[in-house]
Amino acid sequence: MVTKKDKQLTQQEVCPIGIVDCEWVEKISQLQQENEHLNTLVSTDPLTGLFNFRYFQKILDAEFQRTIRGGRPTSLIMIDIDFFKAVNDKWGHEAGNVALKTAAQVFQRELRQFDVICRYGGEEFVIILPQTPLPMAVKTAERIRVSLQHQQVKLDNASIHITASFGVNVFQSGHEMSHEAFVESVDQYLYQAKEQGRNRVCYPDFASIKSEASVSADEKAALFGKS
Repeated sequence: MVTKKDKQLTQQEVCPIGIVDCEWVEKISQLQQENEHLNTLVSTDPLTGLFNFRYFQKILDAEFQRTIRGGRPTSLIMIDIDFFKAVNDKWGHEAGNVALKTAAQVFQRELRQFDVICRYGGEEFVIILPQTPLPMAVKTAERIRVSLQHQQVKLDNASIHITASFGVNVFQSGHEMSHEAFVESVDQYLYQAKEQGRNRVCYPDFASIKSEASVSADEKAALFGKS
C-alpha cells in the first residue's frame, strides 16, 4: 500500500545517479521556484495585487470555451471608478493609488473564490464570473457598488468616499460573438451607466437574453431582490 508520505517522497526531486547532496537537484528546485515567481509577476498588477489585462485575456478565452462545450453561461462585469481624475487632482496621485487599492479590496471581499477580478487598465477593472447567469451577475455588481460607496478611503490627512459605474453582460452557448465583441458590449453598458449619472449598474434587458417563460424562480429572485 502506498502511503501519502511515500507519494510525497516520490514527488521530490532526486539525483538521477543517486548522489545524496546533488547540487543539480537543488539548482533545478531553485529554478522552478524562480519560474513560478516570474509567472506570478507576469500575470499580476503590481499596485493592486489583482490579475492584469494579460491574464484576463487568457482566462476569458478559457471560460468562453467552457461555455461553448458545457453550456453554462459566463458573465462579465466592467467597472470604472467615478471621477477618478478629480481624486488625483485634489489629493494627489498617491491618494489615487490608495483609492485603487481600496477598491480592489472591496471587489475581492464581495466575490466568490473562483471569480476572477483583474485590473483592466487605469481606473478600470473587470470581473469574470464563471457559470453565472445574468441575474446573478447583476446582483453581484449591485452588491459591489453599494459596498464600495460605503467604504472609506483612508488618506494621510483625510477620508474620502468613491463610487463606480458598472456594465454587465453574459455570454451563453449558442452566441456567435468574438471575445472582442463581447467585451465591447459590456463596455457599452458601462458607458451607459456613466451617461446616466454614474454610480449605477447597466445591463441588457433580461428578456433579450432569455424569454420570460423560461426564467426560473431563483433567477427572478436574484434579479429583483426577492426572497
